[in-house]
Amino acid sequence: MLRYVLRRLGFLVLTLILTSMIIFAMTQLLPGDTARVILGREAGEGALEALREELGLNDPLPLQYGNWLIHFFTGDWGVSFSTRSAILPLLMGRLRNSLMLTVVILFMSIPFAILLGLSAGLREGKLLDNLISVGSLSVVGLPEFVSGLVLIQIFAFGLGWFPANSSIRIGSSFLEALPMLILPALTATLVLLAYVARLTRAGVIEELKQPYVRTADLKGLPRRTVILKHVLRNALTPTITVIAISFGWMISGLIVVENVFNYPGLGRMLLFAIERRDLPLLQGVTMLTVVGFALANLAADLIYATLTPRIRLS
Repeated sequence: MLRYVLRRLGFLVLTLILTSMIIFAMTQLLPGDTARVILGREAGEGALEALREELGLNDPLPLQYGNWLIHFFTGDWGVSFSTRSAILPLLMGRLRNSLMLTVVILFMSIPFAILLGLSAGLREGKLLDNLISVGSLSVVGLPEFVSGLVLIQIFAFGLGWFPANSSIRIGSSFLEALPMLILPALTATLVLLAYVARLTRAGVIEELKQPYVRTADLKGLPRRTVILKHVLRNALTPTITVIAISFGWMISGLIVVENVFNYPGLGRMLLFAIERRDLPLLQGVTMLTVVGFALANLAADLIYATLTPRIRLS
């Protein structure tokens, strides 16, 4: 198992290095002049050139990339061009907010989605299966801003159960922020629910057709034991993949959800960095997202190895 973990960690480091090259190259290809964005349209050429020199924008690209990568791994993420504040503590605060929202989304969506997928798979082609399939597809087809506004109208303005604005204050604890996390988490859950449920359903249906299920039934094993210990365990492999991929989306991809509810997460910070052409901030948010993706996929690999020992032995 240790050898397997070390091999996966090696792939993770390699992935981060390759991705950092792509991120740096993409940010350099963005249109516009960073110095012009910072100083404004009325700035003279002398002031623009002095700022480019100060920010290192005139250095050769390999040198810029090397300095950026070394500083990133040593914890010096630089200063935001737009806010003139240190990027690392700024992003750590936003990451904390995004992780709190992610925890609520996972808690709300994953158990319910797996239960729906399992129920539909065990009743393939029957009424419950059709209802779950149609209902989940209907919900996932709604744009996030539409479902968010509907939830605000019902639960905030109509019933008054939750606040319509999720602009939590800096340093709020999880319990303090929880009431303001429910509606944005429910909006994201509606998107994630159908994918996880349908993948679980497909996995359950496929596993039920395997010879080992028939053998277990003939040996007289309780149906509940066969389903929970064998069928569901093997059927969750593709589901784990989707959850791992969705983790990065939940960290910084909830731009629409965060804007609808005015939530201060990494998604809004990413949009802010793009609009201001704040390259250090944009690179920091993107690399943080990639690290989240990589760690989530590492966790998925370890779960695979736990559920299916032949994976770590291959």
